[in-house]
Amino acid sequence: MSLIDKLQWRYATKKMDPAKAVPPEKVEQILEAIRLTASSSGLQPYEVLVITNKEVREKIKPIANGQSQITDCSHLLVFAAWDTYTAKRINDAFDMTETIRNFTSESGTAYRQMLLKVYPARDAEINFTHAAKQVYIGLGTALIAAAYEQVDSTPMEGFDPQALDTILNLKEKGLRSVVLLPLGYRKADEDWLLNLKKVRRAKENFVSWIQ
Repeated sequence: MSLIDKLQWRYATKKMDPAKAVPPEKVEQILEAIRLTASSSGLQPYEVLVITNKEVREKIKPIANGQSQITDCSHLLVFAAWDTYTAKRINDAFDMTETIRNFTSESGTAYRQMLLKVYPARDAEINFTHAAKQVYIGLGTALIAAAYEQVDSTPMEGFDPQALDTILNLKEKGLRSVVLLPLGYRKADEDWLLNLKKVRRAKENFVSWIQ
């Protein structure tokens, strides 16, 4: 199957089979794809929590509108963004870049100083919103990676973020939950969405060329 074939194959799975677990190597490939994806200024201002603990997922299910994928999936990914940008977070990112690349540049130093001047001074909610936008780049990559591995997934915003943050103690880590992504395998005989045609706008109504 080509990548486009696999994207045709994927859909937001409504019923997952709790008896089928995603192999560890496939989960690792999906997580690595998220880690390698793009982010603004290369800051990667979010973390991914992988929840396999059944008891924890049972606690999450009621605050996620009772969606069965929360407990039926084999791995529940929680994307949690930084609650704000701090000087330490920015410096840590730039220090890591300089260490890995083994050099310091004038342009890199100037860019670091610009971010240090602008980001920490902004309202924390503005910073969180910016970080949350980066989460969705990671989510998109995760959806494509899961399809490539032929693993089913369902992006979810239908949950109480504050309640989830409390369950996972995210505030203490300087994080706020943004979106969930259960990974698993479809239960074909119980998923009403499985055999319905994929609906997307026609390319001519979606893509415009300016030449």
